[in-house]
Amino acid sequence: MDPLFYQYPSRRQVVYAHKGMVASSTPQSAQAGLEIMQKGGNAIDAAVAAAITQTVCEPGTNGIGSDAFALLWTKGRLYGINGSGPSVMAQTLAHLKAEHETMPKYGWPAVNVPGAPATWAALAERFGNLPLSELVKPAVRYAREGFAVAPSAGAAWQGAHRFYKNILKGDEFAGWFSTFAPNDKPYGPGDLAFLPDHAQTLLEIGESNAESFYRGDLAKKIVAFAEKTGGKMTLDDLSAYQPEWVEPISVNYRGYDVYEIPPNGHGISALMALNILKGFELKERENAETYHKMMESMKLAFVDAQKYVTDPGHMKVDLEALLSEDYAAQRRSLIGRQALLPEAGQPQAGGTIYLCAADGEGNMISYIQSNYNGFGSGIVVPGTGIALNNRGFNFTLDESHDNVYAPGKKPYHTIIPGFLVKDNQPIGPFGVMGGFMQPQGHLQVVVNTVDYKMNPQDALDATRFQWTGEKTIEVEQSMAPHIQMELLRRGHRIVPTVSPTGFGRGQIIWRLPSGILVGGTESRTDGSIFSW
Repeated sequence: MDPLFYQYPSRRQVVYAHKGMVASSTPQSAQAGLEIMQKGGNAIDAAVAAAITQTVCEPGTNGIGSDAFALLWTKGRLYGINGSGPSVMAQTLAHLKAEHETMPKYGWPAVNVPGAPATWAALAERFGNLPLSELVKPAVRYAREGFAVAPSAGAAWQGAHRFYKNILKGDEFAGWFSTFAPNDKPYGPGDLAFLPDHAQTLLEIGESNAESFYRGDLAKKIVAFAEKTGGKMTLDDLSAYQPEWVEPISVNYRGYDVYEIPPNGHGISALMALNILKGFELKERENAETYHKMMESMKLAFVDAQKYVTDPGHMKVDLEALLSEDYAAQRRSLIGRQALLPEAGQPQAGGTIYLCAADGEGNMISYIQSNYNGFGSGIVVPGTGIALNNRGFNFTLDESHDNVYAPGKKPYHTIIPGFLVKDNQPIGPFGVMGGFMQPQGHLQVVVNTVDYKMNPQDALDATRFQWTGEKTIEVEQSMAPHIQMELLRRGHRIVPTVSPTGFGRGQIIWRLPSGILVGGTESRTDGSIFSW
């Protein structure tokens, strides 16, 4: 029996609950969140526990050395937290350009200061009911006692091993193989996996409220390994880090306020696309005209974001200009019947997991966490299980670009949580993880929900597309052939794609006017919802 071979498509139903719900991409993390909720934790506690568990049960997409972002509704309003980290201070643009033509994807040059552990602590301390030492317990148990690897998680794990064997050479990468492929055997679907180093590290993070990671023994281990293997991360880099509480940004789309985290995340591209799209009257969902308008709106927004989004302290364009109605109208006027080769406009001065949770008290959270490319940089600090991100890979070495590398700078960031509000009341959290697919997934989920009144599961199951550059659009094979043909006639380069993994992996929880929670989870991966 091949656990990754399916003879028939599966049909998922929405899930209802009234006391609490956790939606995640692995069953263990969803169960961990519900377990914490049933011990007296709220939705924020549940999301933190689920996120920590994800570093154990789905390490091919995130890790202890990840970044994180969250939007959370509590105490009658929406809050945002940016848990991304900056580049290290001792590495300069001159250093990188002397040794590399482009920004390295693996190794120490790509590693930014991890933000996830500090974000866990900040969320729990400000809005949780339980201490971080309690929230790490489910993840510690799975890491120590073992867990059965889910199908998609296992496939990613084995795929990374095959790839890394050929490209990761050097002492800095030895920790990845000893941690995730002991005896040269990575864990696969259905295997019983043990990650004892993760267990000890997460216990230490919990007991110290993440202080050990940034200013204690774990920080010293990270820096000692960097010094030994050519990295430039220092104790000062780690000790200076704090996640940043931020004001969410939004646009109104047909009566609904759609919220994203402000830059350095690229959630603004989803908002810009919705701002363009709302000037059109859409036809039925499965129609070439509808897809064309969504695709063109997304392309125009994306090229703007790729040009202008970076660390907000280095942005040369105002957010208000990018999100203005006038600029949206200007970009909308470019859309005709034929596909555009998109170019950035001129506004006036300007390996990821997603999960969400809600409780019976009105708290709701949209949470995302990532090492970026699969396991990240390929560096795992020996004996700790800390897989370090490669978020610095998103920088450019082009000195004329807003997102050029600089010490202490945060790069353009792909991970984005979303949140929907109507008439100042929370509808709920949503997200679609997966690199540059994420804002495109957000656009499609919002359109499915608002324009076509789909329930959360249908909104996630609907056929997706992904713009990948110039006029190329990847589409799922479920898109009707006649729609593909019409899009080809309009000048799009349509590429049907067999694998579902490139089209993102989402979760949604809405709160109905009755107070009942209704959730959907991703059918393209190991999505699970636990509720009560």
